[in-house]
Amino acid sequence: MSFNNLDQLYRQVIMDHYKNPRNKGSLAGEHVTVDMNNPTCGDRIQLQLEVEDGKVVDAKFDGEGCSISMSSASMMTQAIKGKSVEEAVKISGIFSDMMQGKEPEIDIDDLGDIQALQGVAKFPARIKCATLPWKAMEQGVAEKQ
Repeated sequence: MSFNNLDQLYRQVIMDHYKNPRNKGSLAGEHVTVDMNNPTCGDRIQLQLEVEDGKVVDAKFDGEGCSISMSSASMMTQAIKGKSVEEAVKISGIFSDMMQGKEPEIDIDDLGDIQALQGVAKFPARIKCATLPWKAMEQGVAEKQ
């Protein structure tokens, strides 16, 4: 697949998550809520996590922002649901490395839809958009421990 075709595919994945976000909404019952915003561009997210026995049982988000931040939130909630807190934080570290242009320690194909955001690393002003939901997740699981 050529670079242009791959780039187009990644854009489609990002727009799909933006227009049809997964896990958008609110959790019922006991959960951790983290509100974060990116004052630079106005992105804001409210992340709700249900963490039980060291496992992310459920994750939902709400907020407003650009396609990068909202699709990143959608992808992140999909990636961490059902994972241990340790695994979720590890995925977040891999994502952070990817945003800094570092080679991930795993095969990038193992990241699923998240790999579509790797091109954001070329645009430093957009990295904060992509990492906002991940930072909220890290704060949320830290509060729960």
